[in-house]
Amino acid sequence: MQGRREALRLLGAGALAAGAWPVLAQGTRAPRLVTISGAITEVVYALGVESQLVGTDTTSLYPEAARQTAKVGYMRQLSAEGLLSLKPDAVIATTEAGPPVVLDQLRTAGVVLELVQADHSWGEVQRKVAAVSRAAARESQARALTARLDGEWAEVQKQVAADTGRKPRVLFVLSHSASPQVSGEKTAAHAMIGFAGGVNCLSGFQGYRPMTAEAMASAAPDVILTTTQSIEAHGGAEKFWQRPELALTPAFKRRALVTQDALLLLGFGPRLPVAVGELHKSLRAA
Repeated sequence: MQGRREALRLLGAGALAAGAWPVLAQGTRAPRLVTISGAITEVVYALGVESQLVGTDTTSLYPEAARQTAKVGYMRQLSAEGLLSLKPDAVIATTEAGPPVVLDQLRTAGVVLELVQADHSWGEVQRKVAAVSRAAARESQARALTARLDGEWAEVQKQVAADTGRKPRVLFVLSHSASPQVSGEKTAAHAMIGFAGGVNCLSGFQGYRPMTAEAMASAAPDVILTTTQSIEAHGGAEKFWQRPELALTPAFKRRALVTQDALLLLGFGPRLPVAVGELHKSLRAA
């Protein structure tokens, strides 16, 4: 165990000896970054510090350039060896990243670890911008981005608040695999439905549960919300509607379906104001 810890420490220390890093205007070497969250990776590009990005997790799919970055695996199934092989100075992730033992190994190796609390709020987006700016040593650049995003957020909130019509009852279905699930409270989907002026028709539990016929009948959603990836996994919208559980809902009768890209809808990144604005319009039109 001691030998493995020493090897990890040496891997981390190797970042300090790497000679090909970007150089800041003051002549100091720019920190090498690994991001563990598609939304955090978006912040890197929004700040214009992608030259410092040496690796990302598999949820980092936007912008297109992020798909070409070295991948370190899924955010909940990381390995210290894979991360440290990229010689990062800092790893930026949310509190959903893991496993915890890997995060401890990164700290032991001397890597700065920025963990952003994921609570599905606008504050989460602000914290992601702040964490990236600290890790990248670009805090002055972050002030302009934060001001712009705060303005966009205030504007979309105003637009949603101005809509005084009946709030649609919305059911979010996550169906990227053969076992569809529906979202309760304390989820990104629950928060997004509320931000967009809807009501999550499932309450009384937190997280996700399997989609059952009984749950669909009692939920009685006006609109089904899902990801474009869920629709693709089913082979199209018509195949999606063929699920027997959905036939018991008012949404089925009107084929009221709203879709949005998973990262845009659930990522809580710098595009959150855009996502909420689009979702609000789509829910009203459904």
